[in-house]
Amino acid sequence: MKDTPANRALHPVVTPQALFTDPDLIDHAYYADEKAVVLRDDVRAGLRKLIDAGIKVDCIVTSPPYYGQRDYGYDGQIGLEERPQQFIDNLVEVFQLCWEVLSDTGSLWINIGDTYWSGKGAHKSGEAKQGARRFGIRPQDRPGDGTWARPKQLLLIPHRLAIALQDAGWLVRNDNVWVKPNPVPDQVRDRCSISHEYVFHFTKSRWYYFDRLPVGRKQEKTGSVLPPLDTWDARTASGNGGKHRATFSHDLVRIPILASTPPDGIVLDPFNGSGTSMLFARARGFRSIGIDRSEDYCEHVADELKSLDSQLDLEP
Repeated sequence: MKDTPANRALHPVVTPQALFTDPDLIDHAYYADEKAVVLRDDVRAGLRKLIDAGIKVDCIVTSPPYYGQRDYGYDGQIGLEERPQQFIDNLVEVFQLCWEVLSDTGSLWINIGDTYWSGKGAHKSGEAKQGARRFGIRPQDRPGDGTWARPKQLLLIPHRLAIALQDAGWLVRNDNVWVKPNPVPDQVRDRCSISHEYVFHFTKSRWYYFDRLPVGRKQEKTGSVLPPLDTWDARTASGNGGKHRATFSHDLVRIPILASTPPDGIVLDPFNGSGTSMLFARARGFRSIGIDRSEDYCEHVADELKSLDSQLDLEP
C-alpha cells in the first residue's frame, strides 16, 4: 500500500497493554482484568481519569440518557435538565472529553432517541419501559418557553445534538436509522407511532479506521463486499439488563464495534449501564472500558464479564 493518510488509518497503533493495566488506572476501577476496566464514576470524572492515564480508545459506542425519560436518582444527572438546550450542552461537554480519549483514527457512535414536550397524563400501556418513563414531574411536563418547548412538539434532540457536535469539530459520517420491529407501545391518537431511533457515526477527521468486511453485504455474482446499509433492523433488548430498563441491543452495537475496532483495540462506553458494548467487545476479543455511576450496574457488568469468560472457556 502507498503511504497515505487513508492507508495509515487502516493500521492504527493501539494503546499498549501496559498502559491499559497501569496500577494508577486500575486502582480507580470498580472491576478490572486483562481485557476490561469498569469505572464507577460520574461520566466526566471517569473520562478525565482516562485522559490522565494516557488511554486512547479506538471505538466509542454509547447511548446517553434520553431527555426526560429516566430518573436514575442522582443530583445533577444528565437527562433531567430544565430545558433541552441545557441537556444538549451537557452532552457536548461529555463528548468533547471523549474527543480527548478517542484515537485520531477512532469512531464515536451515539444512539439517542427523541422526546415530545408536554406528554402529560398517565400512560395507558402496561409495558415496563413506559412505566419507567413516568416518574412524577418530568422536564417536559413543565411550562414551555414558546420556542422549542411547546405542547406536542417533537424536540428533534438527536439531530440538534449531531449539529452541535458538528459545530464543535466532529465529522458526521452517518445518521443511521435503527428500525425497531418491537417498539414500545405508543398510545396516541393524532400522530404516527414512533418505531425508530438514530445511531450517529462521528469521526475526528476524514481518515479513520473502518473495515466493512465483517459487517458488509457480499455480492453473490462478484464476491465483492458493499458497506452495510444505514437502516438497521434490530429488536430492542429485553430481560438481559438486570435493573436497567434502557438496555442496549446487541444487534445495535455489532456494526459499530466490528467495523471500527482494530485488532486488540479498545471499545469504550461512557454511559455503560448494563454493559452491552463491553460484553460484545469481550466476546469478539477486544479490550473494553465502561463508566457508570451506579454500583448495581457496575456489579452487574463485572458478574456478566466473568460469566462470559466461563462460557467462552467451555467452547471448543
